[in-house]
Amino acid sequence: MKFLDQCKIYLQSGDGGRGAASFRREKFIEFGGPDGGDGGKGGDIVFEAMANLNTLIDYRYQQHFRAQKGRGGAGRQCTGAKGRDLVLRVPVGTQVLDDDRETVLADMTQPGQRVVLLRGGDGGFGNIHYKTSTNQAPRRADEGWPGKELWVWLRLKLIADAGLVGLPNAGKSTLLARLSHAKPKIADYPFTTLHPQLGVVRIDDESEFVLADLPGLIEGASEGAGLGTRFLGHVERCAVILHLIDATQDDVVGAYRTIRGELAGYGAGLSDKPEIVGLNKIDALDRDEVARKRRTLQRVVAKGTPVLPLSGVSGDGLQPVLGAVFTAILEARADATPAIAPAMEPAE
Repeated sequence: MKFLDQCKIYLQSGDGGRGAASFRREKFIEFGGPDGGDGGKGGDIVFEAMANLNTLIDYRYQQHFRAQKGRGGAGRQCTGAKGRDLVLRVPVGTQVLDDDRETVLADMTQPGQRVVLLRGGDGGFGNIHYKTSTNQAPRRADEGWPGKELWVWLRLKLIADAGLVGLPNAGKSTLLARLSHAKPKIADYPFTTLHPQLGVVRIDDESEFVLADLPGLIEGASEGAGLGTRFLGHVERCAVILHLIDATQDDVVGAYRTIRGELAGYGAGLSDKPEIVGLNKIDALDRDEVARKRRTLQRVVAKGTPVLPLSGVSGDGLQPVLGAVFTAILEARADATPAIAPAMEPAE
């Protein structure tokens, strides 16, 4: 299935049904009077977060969504049928943004969460509604209220416990394939990964976490270079950042500072997230070289940030890295205050 993490769609809630203007005419009833019923309410536009979805591809080829209109009222005080709500199912982690791509209208963070984004129009009154002692035969019946329309952007930010970041060819996909059953594309050229990959890493029979492999960043990514900021938004949902650095390159400090600069340039608190630095591909170097580069990195990283050597190919050093990542995830979960999302939130 093709991965799609942002798209633009048009929404329109249903119009309310027209009220009826009718009079009761039955045998042996001398003064029947008005009996026109009200129109039905138009359908709502509802978003629902689904745990079994991980892409917005369903909205790639259909961009216009309209809820059903309410039915008109009828005689004998019959109220028109309500229009069916249109439920749009999106992956957990999807944000609904206004057309300016900045204002967040809804944030779908919990499986099963439902948000009414656009409310359908109310039905018009039938003439029975206007019956009074001085106006016993009203002929007034109202049109239904129109629904609302809106262009919105859907943006998916994958929810993962830890995110893999680093320069192209840092070995992120190889590590993800080694730790989980995910099968990302692996090749010896940069930008092999073109969209995020998710994998479940199992620590033991009772402990596991979700690891996201994000496409490689380059200098200037926060300003649009390379793949730009397209996928940096996925890091916002991660509790911990696993920063991979290729140990075979000469300037490991420069590689570290490049990625840190891009995270800081993007903002959204990415540079403040807990970080673990992994010095990857140690199987290609001797121990003295690995120790020297590790000491060099340790001098420039933030205090308390561990620098751990590992190899995604041979598996050396993976257990200490997994232990450090899982511990950081547990600490981040303990510090986070769970946000309780409303089950139904009507739009104004």
